[in-house]
Amino acid sequence: MNIFSLLDPQTVFSALEVNDKAEILNKLVSSLEGTISEGEIERVREAVIEREKIMSTGVGKGLAIPHGKTAGLQETYAAFAILDEPVDYEAIDDKPVNMVFLLVGPQSSNSLHIKLLSRISRLMNNKDFRDSLRECKTSEDIIERFKDEEHVSFSG
Repeated sequence: MNIFSLLDPQTVFSALEVNDKAEILNKLVSSLEGTISEGEIERVREAVIEREKIMSTGVGKGLAIPHGKTAGLQETYAAFAILDEPVDYEAIDDKPVNMVFLLVGPQSSNSLHIKLLSRISRLMNNKDFRDSLRECKTSEDIIERFKDEEHVSFSG
């Protein structure tokens, strides 16, 4: 499964305005409202917040990868944001984040969830790729960058 195929212009933001970690999580989860039922959205929100309480998903280098799983989901969904201003996220390197990749999926798909988290981490570890994402002006541009980078990074 490709990361770019999980992204949709409705769930990708090129300059998201937020003040704190809670607002980031709420806005990204809420962006999935068109594809996930209203009741399930709240369970997804709870799962992501509960996961965050265990340990911050701020992985360093300005990136956070919040994630969660619920029994009510049948598919995996994602949202991505470049923040207009960096926000404190209690990241492992104690630096604010400026990019956030949300991944949510079914409780039953542990293996796929871990593979996707690993793939996101590998992609986002590339400084040139992160820099190129910051230059994107639209959600469509961001999705296209992910598509191009996945083709280069994971083909063959």
